[in-house]
Formats: sequence, structure tokens, C-alpha cells
Amino acid sequence: MRINKFTILLLALFIVVTYSCKQNENNTTEEETSFSLEYEKFTLDNGLEVVLHEDHSDPIVAVATLMHVGSNREKPGKTGFAHFFEHMAFNDSENVPRGSNRKVIPEWGGTRNGSTSSDATIYYEVVPKDAFEKILWIDSDRLGYMINTVTTEALEREKQVVKNEKRQNYDNVPYGFTFEIIRANLYPKEHPYNWAVIGSLPDLQAATLEDVTEFYNTYYGPNNATLVIAGDIDLEETKKAVKKWFGEIKRGNEVAKLKPMPVTLPETKSLYFEDNFAKLPELRLVYPTVEMFHEDQYALDILGQMLSGSKKSPLYREVVTAKKLAPRVSSFNTSNELAGEFTFRVRANAGTNLNTVKAALEEGLKNFEANFDEAQLVRIKAKQEVELYNGTESVVNKAFVLANGNVFANDPAYVIKEAAFTNKVTKEDVIRVYNKYIKGKNYIMTSFVPKGQTDLAMENAVKAEVYQEEIVQGKANEEVGQGAEAQYEKTVTKHDRSEPKFGELPLFKSPEVWKGTLANGINVYGIENNEVPLVSFSITIDGGHYLDPKDKAGLAKLLGDLMMEGTKFKTSSELEEAIEMLGATIDIRSGDEGMYVSGNCLAKNFDKTIKLVEEIVLHPRWDKSEFERLKSSLLTNLKGREANPRTIAYQSFRKLIYGDNHILGTPSIGVTETINNISLDDLKQFYTDNISASVANIHVAGAVGETTVLASLDGLGKNWKSTEVKIPSYTLPKQDKAGKIFFIDFPGAKQSVIYSGKLALSESDPMYNNLDYTNQILGGGSSGRLFQTLRIEKGYTYGAYSYLQNLEEKAPFVVQTSVRANATLPSLKIIKGLMSNYSKDFSEEEVTITKNKILKSSAKDYEELGDKLRILTQISKYNKEFNYLENEQKELVDMSLEDFQNIIKTHIQEDDMFYLVVGDKETQVEEINKFGKGEAIELDIYGNLKKE
Repeated sequence: MRINKFTILLLALFIVVTYSCKQNENNTTEEETSFSLEYEKFTLDNGLEVVLHEDHSDPIVAVATLMHVGSNREKPGKTGFAHFFEHMAFNDSENVPRGSNRKVIPEWGGTRNGSTSSDATIYYEVVPKDAFEKILWIDSDRLGYMINTVTTEALEREKQVVKNEKRQNYDNVPYGFTFEIIRANLYPKEHPYNWAVIGSLPDLQAATLEDVTEFYNTYYGPNNATLVIAGDIDLEETKKAVKKWFGEIKRGNEVAKLKPMPVTLPETKSLYFEDNFAKLPELRLVYPTVEMFHEDQYALDILGQMLSGSKKSPLYREVVTAKKLAPRVSSFNTSNELAGEFTFRVRANAGTNLNTVKAALEEGLKNFEANFDEAQLVRIKAKQEVELYNGTESVVNKAFVLANGNVFANDPAYVIKEAAFTNKVTKEDVIRVYNKYIKGKNYIMTSFVPKGQTDLAMENAVKAEVYQEEIVQGKANEEVGQGAEAQYEKTVTKHDRSEPKFGELPLFKSPEVWKGTLANGINVYGIENNEVPLVSFSITIDGGHYLDPKDKAGLAKLLGDLMMEGTKFKTSSELEEAIEMLGATIDIRSGDEGMYVSGNCLAKNFDKTIKLVEEIVLHPRWDKSEFERLKSSLLTNLKGREANPRTIAYQSFRKLIYGDNHILGTPSIGVTETINNISLDDLKQFYTDNISASVANIHVAGAVGETTVLASLDGLGKNWKSTEVKIPSYTLPKQDKAGKIFFIDFPGAKQSVIYSGKLALSESDPMYNNLDYTNQILGGGSSGRLFQTLRIEKGYTYGAYSYLQNLEEKAPFVVQTSVRANATLPSLKIIKGLMSNYSKDFSEEEVTITKNKILKSSAKDYEELGDKLRILTQISKYNKEFNYLENEQKELVDMSLEDFQNIIKTHIQEDDMFYLVVGDKETQVEEINKFGKGEAIELDIYGNLKKE
């Protein structure tokens, strides 16, 4: 996993707030404080900087270790090492049993992961508080005592995992090489941003044990790290525990600070690339800008939003509205530790010549120069207070913010100062940075076009060169395994580094739920929670895609989109402005079985936000031009989805499950033929027939009480009519595909996407939860056998999982992974073996692990307001008891081995499953035919039987 280190920080920009810190308590008064991020910081003798934050709202703790080393510390020929080392660090260490780092944390009810950016690497976990000291044990061992455990076998296996990650996220997807091409041309070869974070495959393949050891010794000392602990902790006890577990780690080499390295371009470069996967042409322009914390960064951030961030923005109006060249346009600034980039991106409609896109961008920029929208500048600042609270609602996000601030600004709460800097940005500042960094300046321009459509690229563009891996069937040096454990002399420590015991088990208690009823009969469900001054809400309207006529699938989706494009009283842009001025978000989406109006706002703006929701739901605008734009945009998106093998696999799997005659056999967003059938009158009729109070429920979670909520919803209760809605019933097709294997050709694919499954249970079925529990050992996250075998043992994939989809209709049980192309057949055999032997291998030990894993994760799973909304939705949809979570936990506790075995024998029998593979036919079909499921049945990319 790779996240930009300021992803969370950027959420907090543009709103003036002050903060309270134990070190500065006397400088902050209660009246000044509109946002509090309290912390205590200390430094161990070995240089490790530690930041603690108390949050007793939930019995969970987040631990984040941020190493100040990213790909910017690498050298040409050794690229990708920071990210590769992140993977290696999750393997073994001297005092933690082999494989525990990835396996036991989920079994303790926690989550864990890591990410690497250009400038840093972060490791993090969120666990129930009883496992807190166990995490300190694991994290400290990883930081100080892992390098001796690295073996050649582990090194080679992890190379394959990282290579699979690169294939999955870069090489096997459309536009995957864009970032690599831009960086190689924007930055000089000696600049540490010249290469992508994940590095090059030849460099990864050439990595040696000596390289790994050198990297660790150079950069992984505690004096180059920040440890943040946030959550339900006692400060004094935590300090003692940190000193015990981390205090003996040897201080590392001193790591010199890097100075900013901004770049200038002597000329504009225009490059094109024929993309094997892309179906739509894409244009990007990238200008060099400034490093983080530069005084111009904040104006550049706002400039990006002003140019394309709303329907009234100049680029949107020119590219999308006037010229109708693309569904959307984006512009944004990215400032990293050493340098920055300002990007324009347009993924155009199919067949669009990118020269016309470039001309439209230029016209939009001229309009910006001539007509600066000062009101938009105000709205940009106004809407950020909500994002500030959203960005620090969870303890792990607080940990990210504190760690980033400490490492890059030597101030854990630096986000607050950044907010103040940004709030001071003026019109003159925005115009100044536009003239300084964009207008008339040189840039890198890339034209990514579908294969065989080079005529769509920018005129006079030069072909970009990119290394592309060739995967050879049966390549011997890619058959890897875990190998034997390393032989070494264990490091002597003063403190016993044996695994600590669990602390006191935190007991999960269902939140208090209230229920009210509006005048028209709509039920309202609420949870009052005052941890942050926010409110999240949703209105569920039964039906959604299930109400689509078969030949007009996607109708509900289009209706939801159009309802957000203005009301009877407001144009599309006026509605957008009204929402932004409240700092709120409102959205409508359609799913398989319902439409969902959802939103988020400050508690003080809840009433005004709900008044806008009422206007949106009850008074659609029916703007014909907006309808035509949305329809065109959807057709473009559908074309783009044809370029993604994982999307193709998912949609085709669903079609194999539900067939041609069931509405769920067609995607909820429709297909090209069905979207072309839809008219504006169809949307009006669907609205009249189906958007009724009789099938609606409302859910509210946050810092508002029942009385306030019901008062604000009074208008919806009085004005929304309750009419009968007829939800159709469908007959499930005969399930006759067991034991078969289907194949879809995706020429040149570096990976094969594998799906296996069968129709299982409705979410309303009493056995649904039991099947979900029973699956945990097989495919429930990184501790599941699928993940542990296909990734950890074999290195065939980046991830492998199984799960039960949640539908009121009977839903499928699914096994899903993407594997290296030449490992397709062995991966299929492993999946088959794991399912075939699941009953035999499921013992009392697995019963205990399952119960611990699920019971202890409850507090973490319902921490945020969105999680609480899901509780309310389950109550309203399935008429569950208010404390149903506690009831379900009791159900789990009471399950015996026999109960688990019965579920396996009924729902997870390999003989009942069918398989689907999306991959390169030229190299894989003959292999798949050896699997033992007969000859592969070929389908087209839409899941239809392929015609000869």
C-alpha cells in the first residue's frame, strides 16, 4: 500500500483553527479553540521521537511508526528499495514468531498495513486496547531486531509479491505507466524523484541481501523515526511501556536532512504512449512547482481547486460543459519534501483528438485570467472545516497527522498552522502563483491513447519509452517459497522480549439507538455521538437497480446523478454553491437494491443541510442539457471500464451467477445498449413511480439529538408523498455451472484475475452471519489461508480473499485474486485444494481464532460515524433489534465446531463452485485446460458466450 503522506493533512487545509497542546496550554484559551489536537511528545535516549494522544471514546489504540525514508533516498539502479524494504520489514524478526506480523494482528481483532511515499515509510496498526502492548512488542522488534532474520528465500519471495503489486496496480491497468513517464522526464536522472516509488522491476530483481542490510543500517535507526500512539491509553503507563520495548534499540547512523530540490524545465516535452489496456485517450500536463511548506504551496493548492473544482470553474465549463470533450477535468498541486508538481488531467471521450482537449484547456485558462471568481475562493475555504474533523475522526488518522507533522515540520500539530497559512491566501496570491508557475511556463505533456489510435495523440508528440516486463510461462526463477528460518545469534537485551500477555479485554457495547416517525410514516433511526461536531446521515429508498427495466438498466443510477444537478429552484451550479457554503457534502447513488441519499455536515449546519436535501429529493430540476451530459459521461465511463480486467471479471462473474434474465446479471450502472435506451421521460416516470416515502428510511449519527433531528426533518415528513411502490421479484436461474471453468481473453495481461464461487445466502437468512464467520479462516483478510498461501508462501499475488456479498436477494460466496500470469494454473490448484480440505482442516483451534478475531474487532469496526450509520441501516432494512450486534456476538460465542462444519459442508464445498479467469489467452488457455474442470468455456468481455 502506498499513500501520499499528506493525504490526511490536505483534508485539514483552508480553515482557521487553533490547537491545544500540553506543551503550550498557557498560550491557548478556551475561547480561541475551535479544534483541539492535544499531544505529549518526548524523545528516548536513542533518538526515537514519541508522540502520545489520548482518546478514550473507543477502547482501541492506533500505533504508527513513520520512518523518514522514502524513494527519495534511493539511487539509480537501486530504485524501489524503500517500498521493497517496507515489505521485507513485515516478515520476520528475532523475538516474534515467524509469520506473526501479518497473521496474528487480524486474529487479535486488529488491522495493520504500511505505505511508502517519495519521502517516508509508515507502518501502522489499530487494535483493541487489550492487545496494545503486544503491538509495541511487534513494532519494536521490527524496528530494532529484524535484519538478522532476512534470508535469501524470503528476499526472493517478497520480490515476487512486490512485482505482483506492480503488475496489479501499474502494468495491468490503463494509464499505469503515466507516472513513471512523467517523473522520468520532469526530473533529471540524478534527482531522487526521477523514478516511481515502486521502482523498476530489473532493479527489484537484482536486489541482494547485502543491499537490504545496507538500507536497514543506513536508514532504520530509531533516531530516524517517529512513533505515534493514539487512542485509549494512559500517558504515564504508555511512556513506561515505550521505554521498555523501544529504549534498548541501538541508535542508528545519522541521516542527513535533504534540502529542497525544485526543478525547472528548459523546454516543454510532449510524449505519447500506446496503452495496451486503455479504451479512452488521456491528456496530462505537469508543471514543476514548489516543495512542501513553501509559502507558495497554499496558493497553488487553492489554484487547483479554482480551475476545475466546481461546475462554475473555468476548465470544467470549457472542457465538460461547452466543448463536451470529457466527463470531468482535474487540476491539482502536489508538494512533496523536495519539489512539487501542478497537474492538469483530462480523460476524454472515446475517439476524441487530444489536440482539441489541449485547445479547450488553454481557452479555459484564458477565461480564468479574465474572470477571477472571488466567491469561489470564499467557498473553498468555507467547506474545509468539515473535512478537518472528518480527517481526524478516527484514531489512526490522528496518528497519521501527528506523525507527518512531527517528521516534516518538527511540530506534530503543524496541520493547524498550515490551515492558518492557507486561510490567508488572497486573490492576488492565487493570480501571482498562476503567473509564476503556470502561465507561459514549460511543462511535461503526455498523450496516452488506446492501442492503434495514435492519431488521437498530440501533434508532434514523441513516443515515450517504458520498460515492459515479459512474463514467460513456467519461468523457473519465479518459483519461490518461504524457505528455512535464518540461523543467527539472537541479540542480547536487558528486558525480556517474550510476547506480553493480553491486557484487560475491552467489552463492546452497542451504541444507544433512538427511533422516531415522521408525519408520512417514514421511520427515523438515530445515534447521538458528540465526539466531533459532525453529523452523518442517509436516506435509503428501497428498489434502486432492482426497479430498472431490464432493457434500461442504469436508469436508477442516472436518476440519482440528475437529482444532484439542480432543483426546481436552483441550477446545478447554484445547488453546488449552496452545499459548499455550508461546508457540507450531499450525494445520491444507486445500488443493487436501493437508492441512497447521504451527506455529512457540521452539527450547527444540520438543519440547513437537510433543507437542501428536501429540495433535492422533492423538487428535481429535469434539466435536459444536464441529462444529456450525464448520459454521455456514463457512456464514456462504461467504455473505460472495458479496460480494467478486474471490473470485467467481477461483472462477468455476476452475470454467470444471475444469468441474462435477472436484473442483477446486469451491472447497476447499466451497459452501453441499455443506457442508449434511456430518455429524460424515463427518469421522470421512474421518479414518479418509485421515489416514495413508503419505501424510505432515514438514519442520522452525530452531534445532534432526537428532538433536533425530527424538527429538521419535519418538512420531509409533511411534503414527501407516500405512494405504493411495486418492487418486482425475479426467479433465480438454475445453478448449473458447478465444476466448470470460464475464460475471458485480455491480450497481453501480466496477471490473471481469478474468481470462484457459487450462489449462497441472502443477508436476511439466519445463517448469513454464520457463513460470514466461518469464512474468516479461509479468506478473511491477511490472516486467511488464501492470502497466507498464495502471497506469503508462494509470492503469486498481492492479495487473495473470499467473502459473502451482502444483498437481500440470494448473494454469492466469492473467492477472488489476481495472480502472476504464469502462476495461473498453480494458483487455481491451490484455491481448489484449500476449499476441498477446508472442512477437514477446520478444528477447535480455528473455532477459537474465529471467535477472538470477530469479537475483539467490534470496537474498531464501529468507531466512525459512517460505521454507526451502517448499524442503523441494518436495523431499518432487516428490522433488527437495536442491540443486534450484541445478539450476533452471542450467536457467535455459542457456535460449536459442529456448527462451523455444517456451514462448510453446506456452503463452501469446492465441488459446488465454478471458476472464471480473465487473462492472456495466448499463454494461459492451454494451462487452464489442464486444471481438471474440462476445457475452458470462452466468454467475451461482457460475460457472453464467445461466438466462433
